[in-house]
Amino acid sequence: MLVGLGLGPGNPELLTLRAVRILKEADTVFVPGRIAADLVAPYRDCVVLDFPMTDDEGRIRECLERNAARIAPVAKDGLAVFGILGDPNFFSTFSRLCGIIAEHYPGIECSTEPGISSITAFAAAAGVPLGGGFIVSDGGDPSALIRLKARHPREIIAGLRAEGYREFILVERMFFPDMRVYRGDEIPEKSDYMSVLYARR
Repeated sequence: MLVGLGLGPGNPELLTLRAVRILKEADTVFVPGRIAADLVAPYRDCVVLDFPMTDDEGRIRECLERNAARIAPVAKDGLAVFGILGDPNFFSTFSRLCGIIAEHYPGIECSTEPGISSITAFAAAAGVPLGGGFIVSDGGDPSALIRLKARHPREIIAGLRAEGYREFILVERMFFPDMRVYRGDEIPEKSDYMSVLYARR
């Protein structure tokens, strides 16, 4: 298995307890650079992989394939952890790496463990409360929406369909023992206050 592990925004005190445990349990920890390596160092050794900062898609692809080939032998029979700054699901290299793994090593399962993202870290550093809805983009047109406190998800989905959204996922009570993940037609009429609805066009 390959786990993408969020290491937070760079301050070692902002690693989660869960992240520390997973680092210690891993057979091998891989990281994309020195900052991540320094965050991991108090808990275990790691392998630093080369991920160049470039817009050259050919070079990026070659780099991803080379790194996937190093990770795959560990992930095939054990626990490989890829520790990255921020959160592995939020504008991260990890999703692209998983795509390469699925293409070349289809038997390897990929999963993620959250870290403090740049958005929540920014809010704390800047003293800016984030509420009332906001748009996050890396320069591209937003194609997805996240709705918090989705207590009547079917009703919300009906409105979003009219706006062109087609893919829906509801997570209820995430990371509690009774967490539920619903997709598409299995999404219920009502859900817990602690529910998050994801929609993609």
